[in-house]
Amino acid sequence: MAHDEPAKASGTGKLVIRNIGLLLSGDIGNPILDADTIIAAGGRITAVGKAKDLDLDGAETVIDAHGTVLAPGLIDSHVHPVAGDWTPRQNQLGWIDSTLHGGVTTMISAGEVHTPGRPRDIVGLKAMAIFAQRAFTAFRPSGVKVHAGAPVIEPGMVEEDFKELAAAGVKLLGEVGLGGVKDGATAREMVAWARKYGIQSTIHTGGPSIPGSGLIGADVVLEAATDVVGHINGGHTALPDKEIRCICEGCKAGLELVHNGNERAALYAMRTAREIGELHRVILGTDGPAGSGVQPLGIVRMVSMLSSLGDVPAEIAFCFATGNTARMRSLDCGLIEVGRAADFVFMDKAQHSAGTDFLDSIRLGDLPGIGMTVIDGVVRTGRSRNTPPAEKVPAVVGG
Repeated sequence: MAHDEPAKASGTGKLVIRNIGLLLSGDIGNPILDADTIIAAGGRITAVGKAKDLDLDGAETVIDAHGTVLAPGLIDSHVHPVAGDWTPRQNQLGWIDSTLHGGVTTMISAGEVHTPGRPRDIVGLKAMAIFAQRAFTAFRPSGVKVHAGAPVIEPGMVEEDFKELAAAGVKLLGEVGLGGVKDGATAREMVAWARKYGIQSTIHTGGPSIPGSGLIGADVVLEAATDVVGHINGGHTALPDKEIRCICEGCKAGLELVHNGNERAALYAMRTAREIGELHRVILGTDGPAGSGVQPLGIVRMVSMLSSLGDVPAEIAFCFATGNTARMRSLDCGLIEVGRAADFVFMDKAQHSAGTDFLDSIRLGDLPGIGMTVIDGVVRTGRSRNTPPAEKVPAVVGG
C-alpha cells in the first residue's frame, strides 16, 4: 500500500463489510450495535444492519470480517506534528504510519510546537499555522487524517488575527500556555475571539513540558474557558487532585486524558467524570511525539488501562477514543452511523489472552490485536505490525 496519499483519496465504489462478530458504535449512549454488516459508498457509511436485510450486490470491495470486532477508527485528540511523517522531537520518520498500525485513523494537532525555529512573532506564527493547515489538508501520511495548523497564541494578538486565520482555513488553536500567554484574562479574550470565528481551543494543563511553557493551574484553565482541557492528567506533570476535581466540576469542556501524562491522575479524572455523570466529556490523546517518545499503541493502551484499572466497560472505554472525541471535536468520523466517514479498525482478542472474549481481554488489561484499518472506505493496513497477533483477522475477499 502507498505510504503517503493525497488527502482527498477515498473509496468511490461500494464497500461491503460482512460477518462482523461485534460492532462497537462509538456512541457512549449505545456502545454496541445489533448488526453484522456495514455498507459504504464514496467513503461514507450508507447502511448498517443485518446482512439479510441489506443490498450487498454490486460491491467494488468486499471485506469478510471473519467474526472480528469492528469499531470506528480511533482518534488521537492530542499530537504535535511538524512535517509529513517526520518529527524532530525524536528525529523519527514514520511515526504516523506506526500509529495507524495502532488503529488510529485521525489525529488532532495541539500545535506544531516542535518545529525547529518556531516563530513567536504574530506574522510568523500565523504563517506557520496556515502552512501546516494547507500541508496536511493536501497530504495524508499513510492515509491518516491529520487536522493540523494550530497556532500558539502570543501577547499582542488582536481579533483581526483570529478572523484572518479562520478565513485561511485554520480551525484549531495550539495549547494555550505553550506561548507567552499564560494568564487567564488574556487567554479568555483570545479564546473568545477564536470561538467567534469557529476556531476550537485547547489549554495546556499542569506543569511545563517544553522550554517556554509553564505551570497552568485550575484557576487559569477555568478562566480561559477553552473548548478542551488538554491533558488534564498532566503533560507530563499533573495538578493536585483537588484542582483536577475543580476543573471537572467547574466547566463543561472536554476532559482530555493522554498517554504521556500521569496515569494515576488520568484514572482520578475519569472517576470524577463518572461520579458527576459526565463520562461523555472524556476524550483520549497521546501528547506525542514528546520527550518520552512516540507511542504507536498509546490510544489502545489508554483504553485498556482505563477499562482494567478504572472499572469501565471496555465498550465504553472505546467511546472515549472514538465517538466522544468526534462529538467534542466536531468531526465527521468516530461513530458507526449512516453519513459518517467510513473509517474503521478491525480488532480481535490477542492470541493467548486470559480473557474469555474480546471485551473481557480489554477489561483484564490486554491490548487488542488489530487486523485491518480502513480510511474513507479504503483499506490502509492489514494485520498490525505493532499489536499482538489477533486470534482472527478480516480479509478482502472480492468485489
